[in-house]
Amino acid sequence: MNKIEHIGIAVKDLEKSNQLFASLFGKSHYKIEEVISEGVKTSFFKSGPNKIELLEATNPNSPIAKFIEKKGEGIHHIAFAVDDIISEIKRLKKEGFTVLNETPKKGADNKLVAFLHPKTTNGVLIELCQEDNSLK
Repeated sequence: MNKIEHIGIAVKDLEKSNQLFASLFGKSHYKIEEVISEGVKTSFFKSGPNKIELLEATNPNSPIAKFIEKKGEGIHHIAFAVDDIISEIKRLKKEGFTVLNETPKKGADNKLVAFLHPKTTNGVLIELCQEDNSLK
């Protein structure tokens, strides 16, 4: 894992949260994107070299809707940048981590993503992110 790619924050209202974080960072988001397969609308902010992803559910059955229902708004996941997501998934499985999706899927911000189950990572949902070069 190379670095923290972003921190994901589950929010009830993306528009209101965009205003709040724009005030916090002193600048607006740089991207809004919907990931239909995950039932989520995302908004990205940069603060120095760091990125924050706000996530709003687009349907009541999405993972974000379920998370907010159970835990309320707040930090949902920490994403780490990797060079080779397939190799990293294999390595982490050998180390005993539970991978939620062994085949990477298309995520927001031009990334291929996979998640580690929080039960195997001290209660923290971990996302692996690799730049999706197939779109370039």
